[in-house]
Amino acid sequence: MKIEVWSDFVCPFCYIGKRQLELALEKFEHRDSVDIEFKSFELDPNAGVYNGKSIHEALAEKYGMSIGQAKVNNMQIGQRAAEVGLTFNFEEMKPTNTLHAHRLAKFAATKGQEKVITEKLLYAYFTESKNLSEAETLLDIAEATGLDRKEAADVLNNESLHLNEVRADEQLAQRYGISGVPFFIFNDKYTISGAQPLETFIGALNQVWKEENEQPKFKNFGSGDAGVCTDDNCSI
Repeated sequence: MKIEVWSDFVCPFCYIGKRQLELALEKFEHRDSVDIEFKSFELDPNAGVYNGKSIHEALAEKYGMSIGQAKVNNMQIGQRAAEVGLTFNFEEMKPTNTLHAHRLAKFAATKGQEKVITEKLLYAYFTESKNLSEAETLLDIAEATGLDRKEAADVLNNESLHLNEVRADEQLAQRYGISGVPFFIFNDKYTISGAQPLETFIGALNQVWKEENEQPKFKNFGSGDAGVCTDDNCSI
């Protein structure tokens, strides 16, 4: 089973949705037959690098709300995160552009470390309050993932490296009509939009597995054989 996941590293519901999927997989007996591929999505491609503003200030400015409203909203999101075992440190969070983080993740994918670095980037931003537009921070994450620091530095220093892969994911999202993340596609057939409840992910896994593995692949539109030759005979 193939699951494609569009997400951004500064999207709180992307981290929550990712964890919901992982919890669902723990309950799914065929989890070893599931392949997850992460796709790039920038919530705000025009976002600047971290400039000292808090996440509360940044959201208040972006969505036209008061800082108090932003804090309440973030507190509620933090409670959602805690329900799935995640800790969000909104008070120290550093909102920033994520393009280089996405390019680094594409580099990690070439080394078979896409899942590992995706988790580390999300954890670094939401829990450790790291600046994901800072080169040394990204290199530390790359090294902790098991990547060669010098090779990772070469990627970050050349802004064209792995950019095409990032843009290809984003263009595919546009063709699919994906306007928000997280967004999950199961076997090119079923979708889940947002950090849905655990039961939704479990139901999707079971439904897709049943259709792909337990039901007949083909449906016969004919009535009977209507003249078929076999090794035993070829009669009407």
